[in-house]
Amino acid sequence: MAGHSQFKNIMHKKGAADARRSKMFGKLAREITVAAKLGTPDPDMNARLRLAILNARAENMPKDNIERAIKKALGSDGENFETIRYEGYGPGGVAMIVEALTDNRNRTAGAVRSYLSKNGGALGESGSVAFMFDHVGQISYKPEVGDADKVLEAAIDAGADDVQSGPEGHVITTSFADLGEVAKKLEASLGEAETVKAVWRPQSTTALDEDKAAAMMKLVGILEEDDDVQEVYANFEIPDAVMAKLTA
Repeated sequence: MAGHSQFKNIMHKKGAADARRSKMFGKLAREITVAAKLGTPDPDMNARLRLAILNARAENMPKDNIERAIKKALGSDGENFETIRYEGYGPGGVAMIVEALTDNRNRTAGAVRSYLSKNGGALGESGSVAFMFDHVGQISYKPEVGDADKVLEAAIDAGADDVQSGPEGHVITTSFADLGEVAKKLEASLGEAETVKAVWRPQSTTALDEDKAAAMMKLVGILEEDDDVQEVYANFEIPDAVMAKLTA
């Protein structure tokens, strides 16, 4: 989502990068452990684990951390974790999807409900906003991997659905079901991707004014600070003029 990526850029500019990276590593490690536990510790035979490792590498997570997370799956750690999707609304009626990985659904549901209600939003029923999003696979590459024609050709050969190329890099979209296979073919032709993940892509977005944009950014930040929350998606965008005021 446009607003989400803008928010990420602001947070990085405002500092606390080390603390955020440490928390990010913790969430990536949890996903690796759970993926290995639910399938097999061999990424070649476990698509979910392979994607988790690719995302960890993209965030420069040390190899030792990745290996420790996989080894945890051989014991009892991670066996009770489950993936839960929460749906609701934020300030200005923005539709939101929150993905969590938790060992206590009551704790996590209570926390997400509290975050939303205290920040101008509300938790909804399952399916209340998911129809406003498409669940797709998204693979991104840095600009240095090649020009738009090279990436487009590789994406077509790999069976992807769409490619968007720009100054910041290339974003390749595929169906959720084909994500693992397309990513594997692209890696053979273009090298390791910057990120490989399943995302909830909004079918349309709502432009927010300064007050609601600030409130949404605050809410997303609070949600992402929760250890159980893995990803936050929402269908908002922040106009350039509003963003300029927020970052002034």
